[in-house]
Amino acid sequence: MSDKEFQTNTSEWFYPTEDIIKNAHIPDYDTVYQQAIDDPIGFWGEQAESLEWYQKWDQVLDDSNAPFYKWFIGGKTNIVLNALDRHQKTWRRNKIAIIWEGEDGEKRSFSYWRLNQEVCKFANVLRSMGVRKGDTVTIYMGRTPEIVIAMLACAKVGAIHSVIYGGFSEQAIADRIEDAKSRVLITSDGAWLRGQIVPLKNNVDQAIDRSPIVEHVIVVKRTGQDVTMVQGRDYWYHDLMALPIASTRCETEVMDAEDPLFILYTSGTTGKPKGILHTHGGYQVYTSTTLNWVFDIKDDDRWWCAADPGWITGHSYIVYAPLILGATSIIYEGAPTYPYPDRWWRIVEDYGVTILYTAPTAIRGLMRFGDAWPNRRDLSSLRLLGSVGEPINPEAWKWFYNVIGKGRCPIMDTWWQTETGGFMITPVPSVGLKPGSATRPFPGIVVDVVDEDGNTCAPNEDGKLVIKTPWPSMLRTVWGDDQRYLNQYWAAYKDKGWYLAGDSARKDDDGYIWVIGRIDDVIKVSGYRLGTAEIESGLVSHHAVAEAAVIGVPDEVKGNIIYAYCILVAGQTGSDDLVKALREHIRHEVGPIAMPSKIEFVDKLPKTRSGKIMRRVLKARAMGLPEGDLSTLED
Repeated sequence: MSDKEFQTNTSEWFYPTEDIIKNAHIPDYDTVYQQAIDDPIGFWGEQAESLEWYQKWDQVLDDSNAPFYKWFIGGKTNIVLNALDRHQKTWRRNKIAIIWEGEDGEKRSFSYWRLNQEVCKFANVLRSMGVRKGDTVTIYMGRTPEIVIAMLACAKVGAIHSVIYGGFSEQAIADRIEDAKSRVLITSDGAWLRGQIVPLKNNVDQAIDRSPIVEHVIVVKRTGQDVTMVQGRDYWYHDLMALPIASTRCETEVMDAEDPLFILYTSGTTGKPKGILHTHGGYQVYTSTTLNWVFDIKDDDRWWCAADPGWITGHSYIVYAPLILGATSIIYEGAPTYPYPDRWWRIVEDYGVTILYTAPTAIRGLMRFGDAWPNRRDLSSLRLLGSVGEPINPEAWKWFYNVIGKGRCPIMDTWWQTETGGFMITPVPSVGLKPGSATRPFPGIVVDVVDEDGNTCAPNEDGKLVIKTPWPSMLRTVWGDDQRYLNQYWAAYKDKGWYLAGDSARKDDDGYIWVIGRIDDVIKVSGYRLGTAEIESGLVSHHAVAEAAVIGVPDEVKGNIIYAYCILVAGQTGSDDLVKALREHIRHEVGPIAMPSKIEFVDKLPKTRSGKIMRRVLKARAMGLPEGDLSTLED
């Protein structure tokens, strides 16, 4: 039996309407892609010209010390120059930049003019606390407007921000403070999630006990519960913003294109945290270009990236790229199902959201409650949908397309990473789509699926996903650890100069790329390679299953056996008969070799705040082993 017998169904196509093609920023993908490949330097230089610079670059790309690439050498800029400053001189200063809704129903909105004032005020506060160009500031907050203001204020004064997910434990916070050497930390008293308070300030206090490097803590009052305020160290945000020092005028620091913008620690790390470093120049060019072309941003759009600002998706596509493009963004604080499973659909209806970008795990979670909840809401404003974070199974793709998009909204299924900064493999609205495939590379990006020796895999053959050429928003290094950067991303194909993504994938006969999952999410059973995503998609395609996670557990005979965890659709009950039915369903959908040896019904799955299932935790549980660092768990 060959791997081809398990290939994803590639026969089903969904095509955009003529109207969508005609109005897309990229109506002809093939032509633009070829132009970018023929002249990458000219292509990226042209995209950079659409932004403002204090001083133009001398050289687009310096590859003399590869893989430590540098972009827009000699260019002087600051991402805030393009995200806020330039809009103050145009009609956009009075356009709404952010519409925010709290889980408790509180609502606030900010025009570009007001957002700029708030950022200037807080930038002056940071400067008054001694924050200077090159300093690192740690941010640990919920999804409120202040997290956006804090990130922009750091960038404005030339400081490096290190945002930590609101779900991290105190030890993980301490490790990241220590690694980033942050003297200033910005947090909230708490955050609302599923009607409960997440005790952010309490977590910070315990982290600082373990890492006393922090000198100042700024606290946003959000939930109002009592918190400990340490005299001389802790300050209320609202008190500082009311001081005369918090002027609405503040000069933006002039930065070199290669100056650091932020560090972001990847989720699920064990041992020493891995801080991914991004810089001002190339990152602003790439993120704004990708958002503009992939989601076809127009002046009247209401863009909703339903991620956390503390995740790379939030950095790139809630905070920076939408503001650079002058878009209006929706930010929602809480859970998709609180207090009812139509919360998201009410937000779409209330604010006239035109583009919704979210994760497959959220789509599957909402799909579990059936069609009635979205169907009672007016979703007619939507024109594009998007998916991010992991491969989306075809069943969830079709539900998103048919029930939420009513069969008229193309789904932009994007593959990228914290390390890449922006979309790498993605459709644009004008191309044909296949449910479950991220389609083809963004213009200017060269990817391939290769074997261990670097040979291109045959169509429908599994291999390793590599990126063959540099791109502007690529990570510059692992913070403080150049060797780790080389070992992790470049050592596997060092002689060829290729970036190893760490994902397995395959290309189909049409050149469309199907990301299977992390290389360590491939299970070998009796010598056959099986992607967890394929088996999970098979399980979710059964009417009783809402969500599934699959792991490989060592077995003396088969090498590994397949262990599946299933969350059932509301109203369904787990039973021995259902286990048998699901095994037979997988036999039919994927193949006999993919039948799980063990199926366990659970109420929830361990996930990071970014929505990724932590399979290593499931594996540890299945084998009765310690579960390790759980700091990235959402709940």
